[in-house]
Amino acid sequence: MPVPAKGIIAIGQFATGVFTIAQFGVGVFSVSQFTIVAYALAQFAIAYSLIAQIGLYFKEGYGQFVWQLAELISVIPG
Repeated sequence: MPVPAKGIIAIGQFATGVFTIAQFGVGVFSVSQFTIVAYALAQFAIAYSLIAQIGLYFKEGYGQFVWQLAELISVIPG
């Protein structure tokens, strides 16, 4: 059974903390493959601000396929 790394600085396959380096990360700052954080450098990310290959962001984002969440919500008919 995988055990997540937890702490101020968390490094592991699964990690939660202020600064994470992981395959799957949750925290404030993250360098990960998949992540949900405030600030991200990732392959796939949901974040306040990010640099990602594929991502959703709230404030600003850069990458190959990144979208601002507010723009996506405004496009949804309803």
